[in-house]
Amino acid sequence: MRALNHVFVTLLAALLAFVGITAANAQPLGGGPPHIHASLIAETMQPAPGSKVTLALLMQPEKTWHGYWDNPGDAGQGLRIDWNLPGEVTATPFRYPVPQRLLIAGLMNHVYEHDYALLFDLTIPPDAKPGQTLAISGKARWLACTDSICVPEQGVVDIALTVGNGVVSPQDRARFDGWRAQLPRPLDQPATYERKGDRISFAIPYPAGAPVAAPWFFAETQNRVRYAEPQITRRRDDMLIVETKVAEGAPDSGPIDGVLVVTPDVALQIAATAGEVPSGGQIIGPAPANTAGYEFSLTGFLLTLGGALLGGLILNIMPCVFPILSLKAISLAKAGGDERKARSEALAYTFGILVTCLALGALMLGLKAAGTQVGWAFQLQEPRVIALLLILMVAITLNLAGLFELSVIAAGQGKASQGGRAGAFWTGALAAFVATPCSGPFMATAMGAALVLPWPLALTVFAGLALGLASPFLAIAYVPSLRRLMPRPGAWMATFRLIMAVPMGLTALALLWLLSRQLGTGGIVLGAALALVTALLLWFVGKAQRAGRGTSWALGGAAILALGAAAIIVPPYVRSTKVASGEGLTGIPFTQAALAQARREGKPVFLYFTADWCLTCKVNEANAIDRGDVKKAFEAVGIVTIVGDWTSSDPAITRFLEAHGRSGVPFYLYYPKGGAEPRELPQVLTPGTLTDLAKS
Repeated sequence: MRALNHVFVTLLAALLAFVGITAANAQPLGGGPPHIHASLIAETMQPAPGSKVTLALLMQPEKTWHGYWDNPGDAGQGLRIDWNLPGEVTATPFRYPVPQRLLIAGLMNHVYEHDYALLFDLTIPPDAKPGQTLAISGKARWLACTDSICVPEQGVVDIALTVGNGVVSPQDRARFDGWRAQLPRPLDQPATYERKGDRISFAIPYPAGAPVAAPWFFAETQNRVRYAEPQITRRRDDMLIVETKVAEGAPDSGPIDGVLVVTPDVALQIAATAGEVPSGGQIIGPAPANTAGYEFSLTGFLLTLGGALLGGLILNIMPCVFPILSLKAISLAKAGGDERKARSEALAYTFGILVTCLALGALMLGLKAAGTQVGWAFQLQEPRVIALLLILMVAITLNLAGLFELSVIAAGQGKASQGGRAGAFWTGALAAFVATPCSGPFMATAMGAALVLPWPLALTVFAGLALGLASPFLAIAYVPSLRRLMPRPGAWMATFRLIMAVPMGLTALALLWLLSRQLGTGGIVLGAALALVTALLLWFVGKAQRAGRGTSWALGGAAILALGAAAIIVPPYVRSTKVASGEGLTGIPFTQAALAQARREGKPVFLYFTADWCLTCKVNEANAIDRGDVKKAFEAVGIVTIVGDWTSSDPAITRFLEAHGRSGVPFYLYYPKGGAEPRELPQVLTPGTLTDLAKS
């Protein structure tokens, strides 16, 4: 009886909602305050002429009330709006966030039980005059429901924009990025569906190594599937296959749009056309309605953890980590045959790596939960962090060169074991932090999986990465036969220390170059000034040390803190033209539209994602991508190159990477001619790898 009552009330309210009730403000049918408050918010109140500005229709249900998705399901009604727009201003359709499932007495509802934002874009005419007021308004009608009652509501929403410079404040950008993160991500590959009797199956491309948890397909096209019927999801190679029942009276053909939720944090917007759907595959169970449960797979988790361990181990030979490892090599040599000291420092070094990896992982997960698009090495997209790292690298270089002494940086030169442990800890922390620009084999998939796992499992994956990075030194410390291979302490160590100052200095130069890429020529001036002042201050500290004055550290510490403050405060105010990139393949900047256009034209596409702070990316570009023979081979067969530059934060690139189970760069894809499925290329490229693409 309760189910019939819910259906009757819902259908009756849906009819009444469109009778044409007039009102100046949002209100329910019987008067009084609305149960879902509606308001318009603009990403910028001063859009530029000829630009697009994103707006949000923010819907805020009261507690126990809910609104509906565009396709409400078995009952309910989606929101409708009649716009009143000035002049040649146009509005795009709404972009809906991923809905929830609410199953009541066998009826499936697609709802929002929390605040939700419907995003859309306004196109501002090119001839709009600065200072011109654009009055945007619309009459909206929606349905507000609880589990037992529904009320049709309506209201006029409006906002006044002023044509200006289009500047978006950081607060507004973060707020809208949070709402964008709740949208399904566009699937860049075609999906197909096949109908057999009363069953219908969808084949959706999805990387084999990417995580899947609690999958569910929301059909956006109405009256094509039975919403409350159980869904069977199977995984076969690079494809997810979803099977359910056909709706009564559903047409046999025509496209079907929808949203596939693959994990609680990842959903894909798909457009499926009729075609063949393969059989077979491993069955993956869905989550129950009105939950966001995670289906734990011990095998999958262990594979992810193993990938993190192997990825961390491989990081030890990557160019971004080697300069830091030189510090630890000196420390291990100093330990000599002292087994206790070697093990103590190895544990401290491991603990430093572990703390840093867990801190970075927790920060990433926290930012992602808050709606920010982040990925591995996200901190290196911030010029302030680069400036601080530059100061640190200059200090370490000068310490190794003998300009001044600092036992913590020098990895435990003092006689006290406590000093050695402290040095080892900070060396490990520094190694982990500077390792973030690198992403080697096994690591990319593991980090991508970590971002969609529940947080305890995700942090375990980050801990696995840390243990992999620290494992060589743990092995040397705890396996006497390996430790005996280390050279004995002697006069050679002074020379070795000077030699190791060279890669540290080169690392500082690389950071200076990166700062110039992020801030332009002004970044070079800023970085050079910071490095010069740091060197002068540390020369003063070294001079005071040699004279035996104990006040040097107080003065030097205060000066370094002042430099750090300058590194944090100054970069946002440095503005200059970016340095032009070097020669190589002529790439089109990445957008979903550019990729889709090239694929519609049937052209082969080489798509790669890079960042100036990613040393692995730069090595691949120097050795394989930026070569004349590769360029000629690509031009001969018409391969289109599309480049995603992730040097500074780009939510669109972050969403694309996450949709492919990746959390960082480099990432290389090749789309063959004719719209065939893309092929992921190895993370270590050779010229032959790329020229073979042209031959195929």
